[in-house]
This record gives sequence, C-alpha cells and structure tokens, in this order.
Amino acid sequence: MTGTLFICGTPIGNIEDITLRCLRTLKECDLIAAEDTRQSVKLLNHYDIKTPLTSYHEHNKAEKGPKLLARLLEGKNIALVTDAGMPGISDPGEDMIRLCHENGVPVTVVPGATAAVTALVLSGLSSRSYVFEGFLPSGKNARKQVLEGLKNQTATIILYEAPHHLKNTLKELVDTLGSRPAACVKELTKRYENVNKLPLDELAAYYEQNEPKGEFVIVIEGREYRDIEEEKQAEAAQMTIEQHFKMYIDKGMDEKSAMKAVAKDRGIGKREVYSIIKGE
Repeated sequence: MTGTLFICGTPIGNIEDITLRCLRTLKECDLIAAEDTRQSVKLLNHYDIKTPLTSYHEHNKAEKGPKLLARLLEGKNIALVTDAGMPGISDPGEDMIRLCHENGVPVTVVPGATAAVTALVLSGLSSRSYVFEGFLPSGKNARKQVLEGLKNQTATIILYEAPHHLKNTLKELVDTLGSRPAACVKELTKRYENVNKLPLDELAAYYEQNEPKGEFVIVIEGREYRDIEEEKQAEAAQMTIEQHFKMYIDKGMDEKSAMKAVAKDRGIGKREVYSIIKGE
C-alpha cells in the first residue's frame, strides 16, 4: 500500500491558529516536507514535534518531487506544509499534489488558515463571489493580459503583493481598473494587523507617502453589471449597427451570436438587427 500526502494548513501569523488534527498529523507522519525548513522548525519546536523535516520549494521541486513520490510509493506518509497558510495556494505545493494524482497516491487536506479568505472577510467588501489571482505575473505582457482580464470582473478581486512591489502594483491597478472601493490588508492575525480601506486611487496615493511594510493582500470590489452595460451602450452609440456587427464577427463570433450581442449592447430587438444586416 502507498502512503498518503497530507496537505496541512499552518498559521498565517498567530502561532495558535492551528488545528488539533493538524498537530496530530504532523506528529504521526513519517516526514514533513516544508517550503522553508527554517520557518517550519519554529512551529514544530513550539509544539514539541520531532518528525523529520525536509525541504520542498520552488527551486528544488523538479528534483525533490520524485524523491518524495518514491517515499510515498514505499508506504510512507508525508505532511506538506508551506511558510504560512495552505500549501498549493501560490506555492509549489500544487506541483507535488499533481504528481501524486498522476501516480495514484492518495492526497487529503487538513484545512487551516488562508490569507486570501481571511483578508476578504476582514475587508468588509462583498464576499458573495470572488476571484483569487494570487501574485500578478512578473512578465510585462502576461501581467497586462491578467490586468485587462480583471477590468470587467464583477466578482471581488483578491491579490497578494510584497511590500517592495505594492506601490507599482497599486498604480497599475488604478490605471487599468479605475478607482473603486478597495482595501490593503497586512500582518493578518498578528499584533499589528491592519486594514487600510480606501478607494483604490487613494490607496495608491497613501502608499506613495507611507512606505509599505509587511506582506499585503489587496482586495478590490468588482465592477457592477450596470456600469459594464452602460459602457457597452456608450461604445455602441459611436458605431453603426453594421460596424458593431463586424466588430463581433472580427472577434470570431458566428453571425447569429454576433447579431444577438449587438442587440443586447444596443438594447434593441434581434429582428431589427437582422433586417439591417441583411438589408431587408
């Protein structure tokens, strides 16, 4: 029988935010694979956990993943932990999980704290639906593509950012998304936990004057459907129906879908669009 990979959520700040099940799992597993052993050993020492510790991180995952898999296939149980929070969320844990699934190794989760959801709740912004983007890509083109994709997102947006990139990221967000309700949350569950809730442009201005410190979660309110529809109607008013139809055809839509989209954007009936396009 193979062993099991246990995905263990650990504290994101306050060391007391760990479940009894997680403590038992860390004690009972044969090995703990940690993103940063220097950080994880503090947690293990605090709770007097003597389980052997090994590193598994972004820079050694290609080499270390197969070695951990071999131990699992031998029947050993391994607990996977990250620096803080849930493994597999914006860290290489997802690669190890995928490797296990591909090789028939059982995987289970021992739930724990997650910075994204904690910050969302703390921000007071809408939690009805949300999209988590983690850290924005560092590449210019990929970054621009992601930001453009968020422009008309109606769900609340959650991002992670390091302090030395925060000012630039906030400026890019304002340039792309405009100003809307937002919050910068830092030091979650720690002594100096802080929620800075301001319109996005004011947040950008604030951190230009106040040097960011600590790891940040940025929470941004999504666009309202009404605003998106009004913008589409304003754009449509600048085009003829024929030009509007061609725009959608050029984007790869079939004729029927393009006519439907034109009618919706302009607030008119599909029959009216059809008669104009077909010259009837």
